[in-house]
Amino acid sequence: MSRLTCLLFVLCSVLTPTLGCDWISRRFGHLSGLSLDLIQHMGGPLTKQPSPVRFPDRLYSRVRKAEVESQLVFIRDSLDLISGLYHHDNLTSVTWNTKKLEDFQAIIHRQAEELSRCKTNYKRQLRNYYRRLSCTLNRTGGSAASWELIRKETKLNLDHLDVLVSFIKASGAASRRRNTPTQHQHQHVSSN
Repeated sequence: MSRLTCLLFVLCSVLTPTLGCDWISRRFGHLSGLSLDLIQHMGGPLTKQPSPVRFPDRLYSRVRKAEVESQLVFIRDSLDLISGLYHHDNLTSVTWNTKKLEDFQAIIHRQAEELSRCKTNYKRQLRNYYRRLSCTLNRTGGSAASWELIRKETKLNLDHLDVLVSFIKASGAASRRRNTPTQHQHQHVSSN
């Protein structure tokens, strides 16, 4: 019975950082790769024009130092807000591949839904950033150039979110290594 208790303790301590969120280590990477590929290839080359909205580098730096739960919430909130950008009424000015755009929207929505099962709050700060991006669209009437800026900013965000997930996975792996019983502990448990 004590072996089972020890095993349960080890499993609980290993799973605690991503409690209820093993989806991130199993499926997120695949869907993230698909969304990055779709955003890259649904139109021509990404614009070289600078964005009128400053990228939230400081926010990403702060999130990298946060607890895993906060990081997961940040990723989920970011995906929700990216999804909202692409549900804009006026996409008629762009000549993007419609099927790839729809697939991109579906994947981003699915990732956000899966992550919503994890807990959360960076949403206010993120919302301000995405609201400013949306205002850029509104000011230009949804011009092709402004949509290309949105696509470029989306790719930049997806790249940063992908790095953040890699960081979470690496932290989880390091945590599992620290929490794995040593050979001596195994022998001690076996003798009980």
